[in-house]
Amino acid sequence: MSRALPKYNKRRVVLIGGAAAVALSGAVIAGSALAGTPDKSSGTSNARTLAASPGTITCPDVASQLPAIPASAKAEVDRNLTLLQTQIQEANKRLVDTVGQGGPNFVNNAILGPLKDKRVATVNRIATAIGRTAAKPTGLDSLAPCTLNASGTSTNTGSGTATGTASASAAPSTAATQQQSTGSTGSTSTGTSAVGTITCPDVASQLPAIPASAQAEVDRNLTLLQTQISEANNRLQTTVGQGGPNFVQNAILGPLEDKRKSTIDRIAIAIGRTSTKPTGLDSLAACTLTK
Repeated sequence: MSRALPKYNKRRVVLIGGAAAVALSGAVIAGSALAGTPDKSSGTSNARTLAASPGTITCPDVASQLPAIPASAKAEVDRNLTLLQTQIQEANKRLVDTVGQGGPNFVNNAILGPLKDKRVATVNRIATAIGRTAAKPTGLDSLAPCTLNASGTSTNTGSGTATGTASASAAPSTAATQQQSTGSTGSTSTGTSAVGTITCPDVASQLPAIPASAQAEVDRNLTLLQTQISEANNRLQTTVGQGGPNFVQNAILGPLEDKRKSTIDRIAIAIGRTSTKPTGLDSLAACTLTK
């Protein structure tokens, strides 16, 4: 006749089994850590490893391509070199946060394209700052496009000493667009679409009298504002169905607002050189999706 196992023996069996499970789990966790966790000697290495899963964004170095920087332009150039670094970091974060979203062109349309546009504007500010008291550097726009390094082995800073490899981008060059100035108003919305259209506040109507010396630069930037809206509406059309509920805000409206702020700032600075600099124009940067 079989005898019932004493209660204390049952508990012993359970405890032994639980200890084995814990030991096995610990081995799996330890094995995973050894396989994928970098040396703890660097506080930033873990972030790089996490970002390496979808790849990392590599951009050409700008600082190494600059001529001698006049003392009067040093502070402004440094600020914009730092901004280039921030833009790359933000793009890499977006790359990690949006893993699995969109179609095959998602990274180019939602991350690399907007990053290029922001870099063009920032690089142009660097050239303009230098050009006020020295020869204005040319050809820096070629350093704006960035590439996705799928292996995730390196992330260029864009403002250090290493250089990256630029790729040809399907997005039109902002600098090229600026050369097509027609003096049109930097206005509201363009086109109609089943997915809606992007509507932005009018800037031209909010400007004070424009000095003759600033007219050409203001006109170029008003035209650029219009081009930015057109590009954003085109991106709205070509990315239908991509991403989650915040896709349009994060990938289109957010980057558009950043670009508009930079462009509006250039307009205010141009006017302010020979007249009273207009204030409060930043409030016109944010745009909305109208359906």
